[in-house]
Formats: sequence, C-alpha cells, structure tokens
Amino acid sequence: MKEQTWIKKALVPFSWVYGLITDVRNLLYDRHVFSSAKVPQYVISVGNLTVGGTGKTPVIEYLVNLLSGEIPTAILSRGYGRSTRGFLIADESANAASMGDEPFQFYNKFRDKIVVAVCEKRVTGATEIANLFPERKLLLLDDAFQHRAIRRDMNLLLNDYNRPFYHDLPFPAGRLRENRKGAQRADAVIVTKCPELISRAQKAEIKSEILRYTGPDVPVFFASTHYAEAVGFGGTPVSLNNVKIVAGIARPEPFCTYLRAQFNVVEQAIFPDHHNYSAEDVQELIKNLKNDTFVVTTEKDMVKLKPLVDQSGRSAQFAYIPVAVHLGDDADAFSKWVSSQIGHRF
Repeated sequence: MKEQTWIKKALVPFSWVYGLITDVRNLLYDRHVFSSAKVPQYVISVGNLTVGGTGKTPVIEYLVNLLSGEIPTAILSRGYGRSTRGFLIADESANAASMGDEPFQFYNKFRDKIVVAVCEKRVTGATEIANLFPERKLLLLDDAFQHRAIRRDMNLLLNDYNRPFYHDLPFPAGRLRENRKGAQRADAVIVTKCPELISRAQKAEIKSEILRYTGPDVPVFFASTHYAEAVGFGGTPVSLNNVKIVAGIARPEPFCTYLRAQFNVVEQAIFPDHHNYSAEDVQELIKNLKNDTFVVTTEKDMVKLKPLVDQSGRSAQFAYIPVAVHLGDDADAFSKWVSSQIGHRF
C-alpha cells in the first residue's frame, strides 16, 4: 500500500500536465477556436469524467425505455474495439466484432425500437443517420462527454458512488479523463451504483461535493444497480446454484460480489475490459465444468461469447445477468426534468 501511495505521488506532476492539456482543449472549444457542429437531431450525451465502469450502458438503456416509445430514437457510439472502421449501421449481419460489444448489446436488446450506429467521427455519424433515417429525431450519444466536436442539447454526467470524480485526479495519478471542473458542462448528474438504502444525509453530502464543480442549479439524481434474474444463452430464464464467474468489464467487483452473495461461486475468470474472446478461451471455460454448474457472465460479455459457445455445443450451461439502473425515489423527478428539457421540440 505504501508503495502504491509513493507511485501515485510521483505521478501527480504528470497529472498536472495532462489536466493542463485537457483544460487548453476545452478552452479552445469554449472560445470557439475549435467548432462544435449542430446536427439535425436532438442530442443527449451520456458520459463521465472517470475512465470506465460508471454505468453508461444501463443509463443509455434506461433512456431508450423512457423516451423511444414517444420519440423515434437512434444511438450513436464510437464502437470501441470493433474490427471495422467508419460509419456502420447495425443490421442482421452485425455482431460484436463489427460493431463493438456495447453497441451490439443495444442492437441485440432494442433492434425493434431503435437504430444503432457506430462511427469514430460523431458529427459524420449523426449526419449519416439523419440522411438515412430522417424520422429519428432523438440521438443518444454513448460515452461522449469529452467529444465536443458535436453540439449536444443535454449533457448527462455520470458519477460512480464508489469512485467520485471529486476525490480523483487526472490520469496517470488518477482515473480522470480531464480536470474536475469539466463537470461544469453537465446539465445534470446521475450518481450511479448507489446502495439501495442510501440515506438522505449521504445524498446531501454527495450533492454538495458535486455542486462545487457543476454550479448550484444543476440537478443531481441517485441511481442503484439492479441485477435481474439469470437468462440462459438460449434466451430463457434459468435457475442457478453453482456458478463459474466470467467477466471482461471495467469494474467486475460489484458483479462478482453480487454473484457471491447469491450463489455458490466455484471459480472465476476475469478478463480485461472489452476482451475479445476466442475459441480457446471458451474451451478453457468449459474444461472440467461439472453438469451442475453454470458459467455466468455479464450481458456485455454474452454478446461476444454466445457465437463461440454455440459452436462448442455447451450453450445450455451458460447464462448472463441483465443489469439495469433504478432511480428509485428520483425516477419521477428525472423523467419530469428530461421532459422539461426536451419541451415541445417533438
């Protein structure tokens, strides 16, 4: 622990340099030296200041469920880790390799409701969506808080309850993508991964810390993580007892903690975030797998593992746990706030 503290202190000067670079970049956008393009859609951006693992994917899905029934919606992502380049629309031929794991998860879950596209250049992607699907008036930008080349109408900043940005530093001494004051661009903040029984006093304290960086009038909402019933790779619910955990996500600890509290965990295999699974990985996972044991993973990992598992003939012993955000007492307030921001634009 002392060694880690020493290393972190040694890296602080590099964090100052990194933070200064991001400050200059933001200043150039604020002063209109760098331009932000307005696109045809109403744009809601979901992002964070912290690298990885703040719950962006469940929040995007929450917004889809909240808004897509009333407003024709599209999701645009960079498509991190995909094998393709440029603009691509998800269709029946899409997979996690071509789209990236999270965009393909969106398509896999909401293909009858929304359009999902990927493009490194968000302005180009939004323009292409507008040309191909002019009826899609709402655009959800995944992980775009720092992507300022596209103008947004609503900027949602996520703050992990367990890793608050106001206690962190820019990379490399910390995990921030920019200085804390970048939070001032947020129109609202959602504190994710809260305990279900978080007290009013805790909320007030967290809100006070956040408002030091956002400004006094920015609303702050609190959300917890909800783990749904297990679903087999065949698409039907399954009952679990003995499980082998597999995860390739940014912060697997809460997922693993939940499974350990609910089931008998006999083994776990943790991979890096956005890991591209191979047939060899699957063979290793099923090696010595007993008949009474399920390999249990996240929904994000499932979309990459399923084709390989189907080929192995062992799909009946694989399952995933869908994850959603619950805003609890803040659900109505959040819905009303979003409606007030969108107004009569549609």
